[in-house]
Amino acid sequence: MTVDNGVRVVAGTMTLVSLALGLKVSPWWFLLTAFVGVNLIQSAFTGFCPAANILKKLGLKSGAGT
Repeated sequence: MTVDNGVRVVAGTMTLVSLALGLKVSPWWFLLTAFVGVNLIQSAFTGFCPAANILKKLGLKSGAGT
């Protein structure tokens, strides 16, 4: 798996988990969904993605665009 794919997996998982928690536990969890979305948008413009940096340190190989 490449870093690019790993970022998508992390973002998708965080979104689904936060949606489930927002529906079952507290609507405040929807803020995590918003944070994930904002982070994806800012990383598209700036090229900085904290999740990508963490995945690189965990040993995932860089894909196209990272």
